[in-house]
Amino acid sequence: MDKIQVLQIGNKSWKELYTLPDLLELHYADAIRKPLKKLYDLVFLDRTPSDPEITYLYKATRAYTLFITEKVEMTEKTAWLYHSRKGRQITHENVQHFLSHEAKNYFSSQYGEKIPLNSITVAQGFRGMVKWNGNYSVCLKGDFGKDFHQAAFGRQNIPIFQGQCIDLWLEYSKSPNMSIAIAISLTAMGSYSDILQEWRFSEDEIKRGVQLDNQQADGFLFISLLVKGKGELRIVALHDRYSRRGHGFFLPGGERYITSKGEEVFCYFDPGDMKPPLTVYFSGYKTAQGFEGYYLMRNMGTPFLLVAEARLEGGAFYMGFQEYEDLIPRLITKYRDELGFSSDQVILSGMSMGSFGALYYGCDIRPHAMILGKPLASIGDVATNGKLHRPDSFATSFDILGYLCNDANQESARELNHRFWDKFDRTDWGRTKIIVAYMLEDDYDGTAYGKLMEHLHSDGVQLYGKGFHGRHNDNTDGIVNWFVSQLKQILREDFHRKVDG
Repeated sequence: MDKIQVLQIGNKSWKELYTLPDLLELHYADAIRKPLKKLYDLVFLDRTPSDPEITYLYKATRAYTLFITEKVEMTEKTAWLYHSRKGRQITHENVQHFLSHEAKNYFSSQYGEKIPLNSITVAQGFRGMVKWNGNYSVCLKGDFGKDFHQAAFGRQNIPIFQGQCIDLWLEYSKSPNMSIAIAISLTAMGSYSDILQEWRFSEDEIKRGVQLDNQQADGFLFISLLVKGKGELRIVALHDRYSRRGHGFFLPGGERYITSKGEEVFCYFDPGDMKPPLTVYFSGYKTAQGFEGYYLMRNMGTPFLLVAEARLEGGAFYMGFQEYEDLIPRLITKYRDELGFSSDQVILSGMSMGSFGALYYGCDIRPHAMILGKPLASIGDVATNGKLHRPDSFATSFDILGYLCNDANQESARELNHRFWDKFDRTDWGRTKIIVAYMLEDDYDGTAYGKLMEHLHSDGVQLYGKGFHGRHNDNTDGIVNWFVSQLKQILREDFHRKVDG
């Protein structure tokens, strides 16, 4: 793992005052006289910065990674930096503990994955019924016995390095008279039999989420699911994610929300310069879990909110049970209100699956603008187009039908299409700009742009777009470049911002 880059501003280097772990690389400066060349993972202020220094520090500091000591006077400009970077205070007596035990959680990378369903094996001793539901879940039904026995295990072991912490999250449902547990073995790297450590987690611990902190050596995790009782167990997914031990999900400050039905959504808020607009970016479909668009949004300088999800193989298009669909607009509204903005000071954006999130929740927010790349609107059509237009590609669309409509047939596809368009048609778009970059031969949803034109009847709405030749996954660079250019244009013309390019 790369070293964590730490910037310390003060009158004396902390290298002379504290013991630094090997994984930290501390850069000390008594003064900052020119722009800093990189983005730091942690920034410590041990004296009051000057106004020019604050400008340089703002551009080099990630949100949630600024710490100030008691030596810093909270001037007006310093307070602005502190709030815009979501800073925290730290006393000198706590610095050594933080450097030794907490700083390791501020690594710059993010990663998570779902263990593929086809790598889950049902235990040989199980004599009940087994039913595979596409790539969504596997159901085990029968009598598992009065004591815990292995019901399933993962053939794909999870690599874990010494000093690394991993969060495990199991999606499942079961009959009330059944109990489950998870058994995990850490095997030394390069060995099949040298077990370094073993863990066992109860059902209550599984519900809260399992955290594995490996202080032994580099190795692999072998995971078994233990079950007792009689009934039906549905295994949906096992997720493993790089853990920050309570300092955020995926990124420092990243948040995870989960509904009573076990549906997850993640968000990351950066206040930027705290001036309008708030730019919301919905992540697209991706099997590598985490936030998308961080550097793109950060480079714009505005406050921004990243939204991501990790259901099914790479996302379920931000639709779910009502509790889930109420949660997402509530999060957007929460950060809009924290900034003191109104809805006409909000931009929603996204590409591909992310474009659907922007459109779907744009109906609730009614933002100033929506900027969409490769828009998908009729998700039922995305599934039905799979047979003729893109065979053997994006079979997840059938899992989405099954997940959201309990079946994968033509009627379910029509139902899913109406779920969006009925909501879209009920919305007054009179004060919204909808800006679209679309593929002319899109093999996922080739009618999205045309149907947007057909369904928009509100007085004052603006819709404009640009078509690119190719199928859905073609010419991503062209789409991204136009997407970025339109976002910059909106910032310049509608919010009077100075934006490069």
